[in-house]
Amino acid sequence: MSVLLLRLAGPMQAWGDSSRFAVRETREQPTKSGVLGLLAAAQGRRRSDTLVDLAALRFGVRTDQEGRLMRDFHTAQGAPLSTRYYLMDAVFLAGVEGDHALLSALHDALRRPAFPLYLGRRSCPTQGRVSLGIIETDLETALRTHDWLAAPWYRREQSKHVRLPLAVDAGREYNGPVEQRPDVPISFSQERRRYGWRAVHRPQAVEVDNPEGRDQPDFFGAVRGA
Repeated sequence: MSVLLLRLAGPMQAWGDSSRFAVRETREQPTKSGVLGLLAAAQGRRRSDTLVDLAALRFGVRTDQEGRLMRDFHTAQGAPLSTRYYLMDAVFLAGVEGDHALLSALHDALRRPAFPLYLGRRSCPTQGRVSLGIIETDLETALRTHDWLAAPWYRREQSKHVRLPLAVDAGREYNGPVEQRPDVPISFSQERRRYGWRAVHRPQAVEVDNPEGRDQPDFFGAVRGA
């Protein structure tokens, strides 16, 4: 199996999979539809082009740096008022698993994208390189073993032991609890966007040591010493 790893980082991100009308929400992690949209843009695909090969890729994500939620009351001439939510200063490690030839083409496209790349919305451009390359392993192993991507300032604000949440597409062999989301793009056409359902599995979080982190106060120790 082959996995293409992606670094998703920028000042703002917005990953909605069900927002409509006046309130545009964001999930706490990137959506499959949003990331596949980024890959399609890198390849120069039009909104009317097929997405069958991209939709078949298995997708997963690891939260390396939790973002802060920001709310923006959006006004624009000739457009309805809306409230939009964003993630500030978040960093994610994402991966897509599938055919090596397709992943290689996506890796090359991300290095020289045909269209601008953004993190869920056009107001959220990517920051730094996106593709981290292809490795030969399964998706969950790739997400578990890659280096932690958090910024130095963020590491210093965390404890000395950190948990990184995971969310991956549930394979056919998985029979545990899943979360169903309308998050598999069938068409990005502006006339009729269509999405299929995706089963999301949340494995045990990745645990990493953080030597730069802060010691957590021993509240129980203070009580015992009173």
